[in-house]
Amino acid sequence: MGEIEYKVDDCNLGAQAFVSFVNRIWPGNYDIEKTEKALSKTINITAYDSSTLTGCLRILTDGCYFGTITELLVLPEYQKKGIGSRLLQLAKEYTPTMLYFGAQPGLEGFYEKNGCQRSLQSYMIDKKNGNGAGR
Repeated sequence: MGEIEYKVDDCNLGAQAFVSFVNRIWPGNYDIEKTEKALSKTINITAYDSSTLTGCLRILTDGCYFGTITELLVLPEYQKKGIGSRLLQLAKEYTPTMLYFGAQPGLEGFYEKNGCQRSLQSYMIDKKNGNGAGR
């Protein structure tokens, strides 16, 4: 592992590179066009080892009152090397708003170690069935 380079508001992050990266963590069938649109609506904070995208944190915000971290991802072989913590620190420094976000079960300790405070319980509305209630 070389020296990690961090970029705040990485406007050069393309959908193809992002999808290749995400598939190594959360395999799925990601639509390139939708991914490109999604990336254009978020503040993308990235970590690179040479030209390899090793980590990414995305912030979705209205710029005034509310923001959320949509995901914080680090390639498995780069985890536990401080990359996720640095991405989170950069998010705290550069977000224009307070950030609310959910944590994957088992990762609460990571966020607390990095100065995040527990807040509201999270809920979701699943677009597939419209109201979030299981039918």
